[in-house]
Amino acid sequence: MLTAIIDYESGNLHSAEKAFQRMAREVDGGEVVVTSDADVVARADRLVLPGDGAFPACAEELRGHRGIYEAMVEAVEQNGRPFLGICVGMQLMATTGHEYRDTPGLGWVAGDVVKITPSDSALKVPHMGWNNLVIDHDHDHAIFDGITSGDHCYFVHSYHFRVNDPAERLAHVDYGGDVTAVIGRDTMVGMQFHPEKSQDIGLRMIGNFLTWTP
Repeated sequence: MLTAIIDYESGNLHSAEKAFQRMAREVDGGEVVVTSDADVVARADRLVLPGDGAFPACAEELRGHRGIYEAMVEAVEQNGRPFLGICVGMQLMATTGHEYRDTPGLGWVAGDVVKITPSDSALKVPHMGWNNLVIDHDHDHAIFDGITSGDHCYFVHSYHFRVNDPAERLAHVDYGGDVTAVIGRDTMVGMQFHPEKSQDIGLRMIGNFLTWTP
């Protein structure tokens, strides 16, 4: 089994690489590589798309790496490979991002990425730090094996994913209103928080992804 963490020049991937490699050893999840090679992306059994920065810049970089972009889209859309988007990598799964300007996303999960607007003016944006997961609909998705509502994850973001279909929002947090934390459908899942920075809970979810067989 090969998991490819896609490197499209959007952030430092060192901590994610180490966390995924650690959990791959613990759960017998095979090999984990960080790659900008389209051939590796095409043959990988699982794909991870991280993202750090603004939605338009990440979308432009991803589409600019054309061999990687096409290989990723084919692997997910046509071959049904398990896919995990992290932070802006999750947001890129949306229909449209509205940070700075309207920017098309991958359109894999219908919805829009919009500015966080807490109802409590004392809550600052960006939403930064630890927050409690609320698992929606008592969801039994494999990504939540060993995870319960109230578990803490680490967030750093100013925009969030407003999902059109409530069934595709798997978990949220409260930050002066609901903020989407986990999305998913079919062979795709996304996390707004950084699992590699979320200590035991985040590592558990990484391990769950590495053993997920949708």
